[in-house]
Amino acid sequence: MQPDLGAVRLTLELATVVTVLLLFIGTPIAWWLARTRSRLKSFIGAMVALPLVLPPTVLGFYLLLLMGPNGPIGNITQSLGLGILPFTFSGLVVASTLYSMPFVVQPLQNAFEAIGERPLEVAATLRAPPLDTFFSVALPLAKPGFITAAILGFAHTVGEFGVVLMIGGNIPDRTRVVSVEIYNHVEALEYAQAHWLAGGMLAFSFLVLFALYSFNPNRK
Repeated sequence: MQPDLGAVRLTLELATVVTVLLLFIGTPIAWWLARTRSRLKSFIGAMVALPLVLPPTVLGFYLLLLMGPNGPIGNITQSLGLGILPFTFSGLVVASTLYSMPFVVQPLQNAFEAIGERPLEVAATLRAPPLDTFFSVALPLAKPGFITAAILGFAHTVGEFGVVLMIGGNIPDRTRVVSVEIYNHVEALEYAQAHWLAGGMLAFSFLVLFALYSFNPNRK
C-alpha cells in the first residue's frame, strides 16, 4: 500500500503545480483570445486546443524528442546546468501543462467573452487604466470561469496517463503517478490494489463533475 500512497501524493503535487501554472499562463492567453481581432486568433486557438484531439502518446513522443539530450530544449536545459527534463518531475510538469492547457484556457476565454463590452466601456469612461480594468472589473466578473478552469485543469492532470508515461516513465516516488500505478497493478494481476486506486479515481471524477454541475451559476 505504501507505493500507492506515494503515487497519490505525487499525483496531487503534480496536479497542484500544473493548475497554478496554467492559471498564470492561461489567463493572458484566454484574455487575448477573447478580445483580439487578429488573424492569428484562429491559429493560436487551434494550437491551444490541439491536445483535445491529439493522441497523448503523440504529444509525449514529440516532447520526448524536444526535451531529450539531442533536442533543442534539451540542449538549452543542459547548457543551463539543469540536465534533461524527461523522466523527472519537472518534465512531468511541462508535459502536463501543455496537455491540460485547453481545459483551463477555454473556460477562461468563455468567461471573458461573456463579460461583454459594457462593463469595460464603463471602466474606460471612468478613466481606469487597462490593467486596472482587467484586475478590478474583468477578473471579478470572470470568477466562475476561473473556478471551472481550476477544477477541470486539476482533474485532467490527475487523470493523465499517456503523456506522463511517455515523459516520466515509471520511476517510484519520482514520476510514477496514480494512473501509471493502476497500470502496474493490472499488469501484475494485483486486482485488489487496482480496484482501490481505480475506485478512488472514479469517485474523484464523479465529485469533480458533481461540483461543476452543482455550483455552475449558469446551469438551467
